[in-house]
Amino acid sequence: MGYAAYERLLQWELSGTPDHVAVIQDGNRRYAEKQGTEKQKGHTEGAETTEALLNWCDELDIREVTLYAFSTENFDRDPEEREHIFDLVEQKLRTFADADRVHEAGVCIRAIGEREMLPERVLDAIDYAERRTAQYDQLNLNVALAYGGRAELLGAARDVATAVENEALDPTDVSAETIEKRLYEGPTRDVDLIVRTGGDERTSNFLPWHANGNEAATFFCTPYWPEFRKVDFLRAIRTYQNREQSWRTTRAERSLALIRAIEQSELPTAKRMLGRFRDALPSTEREQLDEEYDLAD
Repeated sequence: MGYAAYERLLQWELSGTPDHVAVIQDGNRRYAEKQGTEKQKGHTEGAETTEALLNWCDELDIREVTLYAFSTENFDRDPEEREHIFDLVEQKLRTFADADRVHEAGVCIRAIGEREMLPERVLDAIDYAERRTAQYDQLNLNVALAYGGRAELLGAARDVATAVENEALDPTDVSAETIEKRLYEGPTRDVDLIVRTGGDERTSNFLPWHANGNEAATFFCTPYWPEFRKVDFLRAIRTYQNREQSWRTTRAERSLALIRAIEQSELPTAKRMLGRFRDALPSTEREQLDEEYDLAD
């Protein structure tokens, strides 16, 4: 009863949700060790949590999710464990691609990463899932497989250098958009929130362009991925929401300081600009602003 009440309270407190959530699903092996079972059991239960997460995102109208399923560093793991993970990935991709709820929710599935490093059976499952869901755009699900953030940026840099060398691109025309077009096809928007389970407080080279470049909010929590619950996810979203509110207030206060520096002759312009962001200020400052500039009318 207490858990259900806390979940309802968290949902009641939320006034908005991020568009794009990226999740580092950490702790499967440590969970299995804690339970006294094989590593494979941890990955299997972690896959069940992943499925639950997608249901929560659908309920909360989150538009994009990127899952860190398998990094380039994970190839160093024990072959038996690695093959079990690939089996799970293959199975889940095909299951998701055929699930009625995926089609009803309009989920578009894409894989991002160094695909050439993956086994053939996983590539076949990726191709199947992408073809089955290519027509949807309500929720974008990006699955990071054989992914490394540095490798992604390095590949984009090499493509730009090659284009410049072949005179297909002028160096003066290189922009953020130029780089973005050469990143892995998948994410359609910047990351708003990164969630990492398992207790480590680092983002592990995950989506550096889309997350760090956007200064995404981060939420680190101690539960291992198989233990991650909906209340943990709601707490993560609350962290994002609180940060966004703080940022809006800071931006509004900075804008207020700037506009107050405008000469009196430009007061009508200043008043129009002030009116655009007054609601983001704390109530006390908003009242002071209304009195000073007569904005309440």
